[in-house]
Amino acid sequence: MNRGLIVGGAAVAVIAGAGGLAYATAAAGSQLFGQVLVAPMGAAQIALTFDDGPNPAATPYLLDLLARHGVRATFFLIGRYALAERLLVRRVVEEGHAVGNHTMTHPRLPLCSHARIAQEIDGAQKAIEDVAGTAVRLFRPPHGYRTPYVLCAARERGMVTTTWNVIGNDWKLPTAERITRRVEAGMARNRSAGWASNVVLHDGSQATPRADRLRTVAATAMLLAQSKGMGLRFVMLEEWL
Repeated sequence: MNRGLIVGGAAVAVIAGAGGLAYATAAAGSQLFGQVLVAPMGAAQIALTFDDGPNPAATPYLLDLLARHGVRATFFLIGRYALAERLLVRRVVEEGHAVGNHTMTHPRLPLCSHARIAQEIDGAQKAIEDVAGTAVRLFRPPHGYRTPYVLCAARERGMVTTTWNVIGNDWKLPTAERITRRVEAGMARNRSAGWASNVVLHDGSQATPRADRLRTVAATAMLLAQSKGMGLRFVMLEEWL
């Protein structure tokens, strides 16, 4: 893997103190437990990613919107939802978007046994690949929570673990305007530092298969409209592999 695509580097054997352990487990940019794909240098690049779908109450509207703007995104699917919404998963792939593994049921993986972690990753991988008809190369752990074993399990299966460097907090159901402002502020920080932006939004929810995510759709529409004329390029995460 191109080292330029990974922010940070070395794994550590011992993390001192509860604060360091929490950072290594949950901080999106932490590389302390092992390498994760965040974003490369390249201030003009934006990767839109959507977690916790597919969701028949929101994902189709999002796909319509992305098609109108000619933008492709990366969708991290929950395996049980992929099995329930086979036609929607196929539409995602047929319209040129990438799909990733977001586990079978969206548990907090650091609290799971090694056997359960393997089942969650393997179950989702089989479900998504069988439904989508395409290989899945990207893995995003739920909540971004990982341990050395989680990263090792993904790596042994030929997957790259990815987190993010911009998050909209849209699962808290703020207004579309607040989601947009938060994402724009994060992208501006990245641009000023020379980094691309790996943006996380949610087209679904682990709590319910038909979550209200229309605020996210509206925020995405604002982001796409406001990006015009700024010289920005929307990419799929796979372009950074």
